[in-house]
Amino acid sequence: MDWDSIQNFLSNIVFAILLITTITHWVSLILVKNPFIYNAGKLGAFIANILLAIVLGSRWLVAGYFPLSNLYESLLFLTWTLLTIYLYVELKTKSKLIGATLVPVTLLINGFANLTLPVEMQKASPLVPALQSNWLMMHVSMMMLSYGTLIIGSLLSILYLVISKGQELEFIKTKVNTPNLNTSELIINSQPLAYQLKANDFATINNIPNSKITLLQSIDNWSYRIIGLGFPFLTIGIIAGGVWANEAWGSYWSWDPKETWALITWLVFAAYLHSRITKGWQGKKTAILASLGFFVIWICYLGVNFLGKGLHSYGWLS
Repeated sequence: MDWDSIQNFLSNIVFAILLITTITHWVSLILVKNPFIYNAGKLGAFIANILLAIVLGSRWLVAGYFPLSNLYESLLFLTWTLLTIYLYVELKTKSKLIGATLVPVTLLINGFANLTLPVEMQKASPLVPALQSNWLMMHVSMMMLSYGTLIIGSLLSILYLVISKGQELEFIKTKVNTPNLNTSELIINSQPLAYQLKANDFATINNIPNSKITLLQSIDNWSYRIIGLGFPFLTIGIIAGGVWANEAWGSYWSWDPKETWALITWLVFAAYLHSRITKGWQGKKTAILASLGFFVIWICYLGVNFLGKGLHSYGWLS
């Protein structure tokens, strides 16, 4: 059995594990009091992540270049990135709902890579001259890391909108002098309601359970933190791509469809961060912006290459 067959076998194993993991996460939402199923789902995601790392590492060693030269390799790397971030968020939040939302996305991406792409594209092949550059690792890895982090951050924002059911819900913390007492203002449907929080015990307001308020705060906070991590990756990736483009094509920017949509993606998430940091937005308003970013990322990553040709068409379906 050659290396391509071994790697393909491991990739199929990853798909099977992610399928089982997705099912266990969904079942754990129903069987709330059964921690075994929930822990089995986390273990499955961890094993799939390790196997993906082995597949990518073996391709790197055998082919002699960083495994991001075609669509298949980038999909595997994206799946690995998503699983890595998910496992970290899961460790910190211990939220079954987040896992049940994020793991199915990794299943779909991995399934597309293994079940849809032709066998020829799944095999490691020598780099074309245009990709034989040290900038390959810097530019493409930064872009894929940004896609992974921004996709998860955007998905969490979509989850926020689904759970809140369109209600405008955000918390504004204010300092008070009373010992052991925090005063916060809860805004629901644009109507401010002042109430007091003691020892993080949230009051039930407008029939919104304490657990739901806490969950929405956690989701909104993690979405912001992950997008804040992905945005610098995207910025570095675009800058590195410009330097590489000047080296390969003699121009830092050529308004190639991929470059144009990368700029649009950057602007969308720049607007998201600007609205949170400068304007103080949070909750529904920023969640809508990030949700828009989710679709823009997929247009930039896949849509542009399937719908039109450009300078970034190496290793893609014609």
